[in-house]
Amino acid sequence: MNQIIINNHSYELNGEENLLKIIRKAGIELPTFCYHSELSVYGACRMCLVEVEGQGIVAACSTAPRPGMKIKTHTGRLQHIRRMALELLLANHNRECTTCERSGSCKLQDLAERFGIRDIRFGHRDQMLPVDESSTSLVRDPNKCILCGDCVRMCREVQGIGVLDFANRGSNVVVTPAFNKPLAEVDCVNCGQCAAICPTGALVVKSERPDVWKALQDDTKTVIVQIAPAVRVAIGEEFGGKPGDIELGKLAAALRRLGFSKIFDTSFAADLTVMEETREFLDRLQNNDNLPQFTSCCPAWVKYAEQYQAELLDNLSSCKSPQQMFGSVAKEFYAKEMNIKPEDLIVVSLMPCSAKKFEARREEFAHAGVRDVDYVLTTQEIARMIKEAGIIFSELEIESLDMPFGFTTGAGVIFGATGGVAEAALRAAYELVTNKTLEDVNFKIVRGMEGIKEASVDLNGTTVKIAVVHGLGNVKALLKKIRNGEVQYDLVEVMACPGGCVGGAGQPFPNDTEARKERAKGIYRADRMLQLHKSQESPVINNFYKEHLEKLTHQELHQLLHTDYGNRRRIASGEITLTGNGVEELSVSVCVGTCCYLGGSYDLLQNLMQKVEADPSLAEKVKIQATFCFENCKGSPSLKIGDEIFSKMGVEDTEKILEMIRSRVGS
Repeated sequence: MNQIIINNHSYELNGEENLLKIIRKAGIELPTFCYHSELSVYGACRMCLVEVEGQGIVAACSTAPRPGMKIKTHTGRLQHIRRMALELLLANHNRECTTCERSGSCKLQDLAERFGIRDIRFGHRDQMLPVDESSTSLVRDPNKCILCGDCVRMCREVQGIGVLDFANRGSNVVVTPAFNKPLAEVDCVNCGQCAAICPTGALVVKSERPDVWKALQDDTKTVIVQIAPAVRVAIGEEFGGKPGDIELGKLAAALRRLGFSKIFDTSFAADLTVMEETREFLDRLQNNDNLPQFTSCCPAWVKYAEQYQAELLDNLSSCKSPQQMFGSVAKEFYAKEMNIKPEDLIVVSLMPCSAKKFEARREEFAHAGVRDVDYVLTTQEIARMIKEAGIIFSELEIESLDMPFGFTTGAGVIFGATGGVAEAALRAAYELVTNKTLEDVNFKIVRGMEGIKEASVDLNGTTVKIAVVHGLGNVKALLKKIRNGEVQYDLVEVMACPGGCVGGAGQPFPNDTEARKERAKGIYRADRMLQLHKSQESPVINNFYKEHLEKLTHQELHQLLHTDYGNRRRIASGEITLTGNGVEELSVSVCVGTCCYLGGSYDLLQNLMQKVEADPSLAEKVKIQATFCFENCKGSPSLKIGDEIFSKMGVEDTEKILEMIRSRVGS
């Protein structure tokens, strides 16, 4: 009574919401492009078609199962349709696979091989569109886009930003930022989750491999490398291993063979961050000042806050991220100890994250034209370099990292998983407040893959309320509750990527929920394997304070390990004229930046255009424009009439706006 028939075999239904899930549970891997378990069902690619007796051909991803259904998954008709769909996609796809960053991990490439497609009967693309390389973190190639919509839904549904969408109609449809603006000119926070989910290489993380190779081959430069916590539990996947396998020792051996002078651990700088951030938090807690304190380790979250939550910038920890702390320390102290000029010491970061590339190029993190961190490579990029060099990763003997910055505690390592920063801070805060030894260092209450986690911890009679959130869509929802007074916290850890750093855009494919869970397990295994689990126990950290940091003035220490953030212009661009003939007396500009767009500004823009064009007294005197971000608005949607900005103006305010326009043009 509760069974379904798939290819003449019976399978029990157990609450699956679509046919695709139960078919895959039956051990049949139906191909898909547009389906993703974390996103809404789109049903556009038509690759998961099945035949249902009495219904005909349906999309498995968007069809709910019913008891008694009889399903066929690979009839001749279905095979023909799938092959035809693939040929059509390939005909409209830039098929320069040998030079594509996704070659070897491209779903379109895999399916073409799986279905044995050797000839494309429909030719090639008629027109090649410009490739957008404006971003420091991402490259967008519309010629490789198959319009699956995964990036659109990821950016909108999971990250809550929505910088990408479909534009145009028919054969001219493209996925693009508003008005086909470059990524660098819109509200992109560089999290790269669009690239992590793109199946074809239309969106990829921008590579810095050529620059690093050049530095390694320059005898006048000393090139050192830092390895982020999340890289050690993912690099093995690129060489046949499983997510969560800890391959730090082999990675160190490979890096030495590539020519890096010293191999260090970003977890050392994470321990340093714990000490600085925890002291900052305890000071705020004691003085009830700018609470809750938000963590500042994630550059995508920091940029999101600068763009959308400027009123909360004083609540962000002033600490630099571990990547940037390491760069500061290396250029300030290590270069002097090695008798190397800062500009001749090249600091390379191995990161799971695309936003770290943007962070390394922020103006705040360069001094006298010398960047603290010179280059950022993702897990994928360093794996490619190892392969380029012909190094057989599986045959390497493990090697240790170099001292002093290769030493770390478990607190620094767990930064790689969501909840890790908060847990590391709690391990330090407890002992700093109580002067007692913390026996059980595992604060498991802040671990796990739930989007928002809450915890309360007793610190010597003071109850500290903590929130851990990952995924910017969840961040948006949590911040709304905080502003509305529905929840109250003292410390909030924020990570832009689902799962935290283990789910960063630079991690190996597939970068899905299961992979993130296994990588997080590897992070906590690495913590358990270490002898020390608290940053304040690290002899290297304690000695570093004694030898260097305690000799600095407050201002020097702040410049070295801390920073400040400011309101960021969301979109840097001119205006786009939509109506008028060039002789108008009054300019009316409607913001279509992401915040205003999501608030309905596009509908307001369309409504105003129609009303103005329909009114002869206004049509010749008013110029309607779409523009981006007035910066000083008090809320979205916003528009500008002449030189005056009006905020929180919706479609329902159209007549009011028209009256203001008429009063200014004398109509």
